[in-house]
Amino acid sequence: TQMRIFVRALPKSRKEKVEKIDEKNFIVRVKEIPVQGRANTAIAKALADYFKRPKSNIRLITGRTSKNKVFEIVL
Repeated sequence: TQMRIFVRALPKSRKEKVEKIDEKNFIVRVKEIPVQGRANTAIAKALADYFKRPKSNIRLITGRTSKNKVFEIVL
């Protein structure tokens, strides 16, 4: 099964943290800067750790250059 979640990205944060707002909405803070997709990669890794899934099961659907992103997670 797959699950889509909505992520508010906060790059350049002091701490890395995944914060659950409700079932579908999350705030993800990462240290990486938003250059050449580095923040997106860090967000995907943080989500993989949070959901205890391999990084290959996390996919960015929309919002590559936006703070508001949609990720798909294969459960």
